[in-house]
Amino acid sequence: MEPARSRDAAAREGARLTGACANPAAASAEELFLGHRRMLLALAYRLLGQVTEAEDVVQDAWLRWSAADRDGIANPAAFLTTVTTRLALDRLRSAAVRREVYVGPWLPEPLPTEGTAGAAEFADPAESLALRETASLGVLLLLERLSPAERAVFVLREAFGLPYEEIAGALERTEGSCRQLLSRARRRVAADGRAPWAAARADGRTAGQAEGQADARPLVDAFLAAARGGDMDRLQALLREDVVVTTDGGGAARAGRHPIHGAAKASRLFAAVFERFYAGTEITHARYNHAPAIVIRTPAREVVYVFDWDSAGRISRVYALMNPDKLRHLGLRRGGPSARGTGRTG
Repeated sequence: MEPARSRDAAAREGARLTGACANPAAASAEELFLGHRRMLLALAYRLLGQVTEAEDVVQDAWLRWSAADRDGIANPAAFLTTVTTRLALDRLRSAAVRREVYVGPWLPEPLPTEGTAGAAEFADPAESLALRETASLGVLLLLERLSPAERAVFVLREAFGLPYEEIAGALERTEGSCRQLLSRARRRVAADGRAPWAAARADGRTAGQAEGQADARPLVDAFLAAARGGDMDRLQALLREDVVVTTDGGGAARAGRHPIHGAAKASRLFAAVFERFYAGTEITHARYNHAPAIVIRTPAREVVYVFDWDSAGRISRVYALMNPDKLRHLGLRRGGPSARGTGRTG
């Protein structure tokens, strides 16, 4: 099994995928692996969009690492990156077949971040805007449109900044081929307008500065108050005119089979759902995929809403995760900070 993480593991996990251990000869196999585990998990998640699958990939990478002849490995980081990438791509190709028969819209599994219960376990990095954005649900959905090879090159280059030589080695392709794959992937991403780190990188903004709003909780609280109060006018004012609401039930929970488009339709949906299903329920704040979120606990199930918003402070996308298989890793019954004015009333 993968080695258990000690309390100070987070301090040892600061090494980037592009870096090697300061003294590989003096470090044990476990120490070397734990030094890169955080980034390996981040890489696998961005390639797969599934927390549980990413954890399995990293465990498999540990097995490969522990069985390898490490005396012949000059760069442990490059070796672990290559193994993790190839293992993730194998799973991604098989997952594509399953997603073709998935019931309704497919959404990535939410990743706990920024103080939310479970965030310390996953410790997703957010020190650059590219790392932050490539973990967002919107970008992960966009990456689903890419081929596995395009996705791998895009993530390795855009999110982690790996050199083309190392990417080519991981994918067993030429550097020229990897450059072409990245060019095609960039065009597809840019066509959707979801690469804010590119503009931010040009003027040197940090992840926090480019995000625009450090704390979106007031916006979420306003949304909750309007939804629970059935205030259609207020809801429409909070939603961008072209807002998109996507629900993922996976056939295991009642959910829309198609995304809802537009503020008018979305506001009617939220007012009806909150009145019929969520009246008097416990609702707590959370952060998933570096975005504001809420957890709704009904007697029957838990539901997670994750929000995207624009620079004007309007909600642009809502992702509603209802499939229990997508939420099991979150341990939601443990609770969290109560949403102001939205705690249990009955």
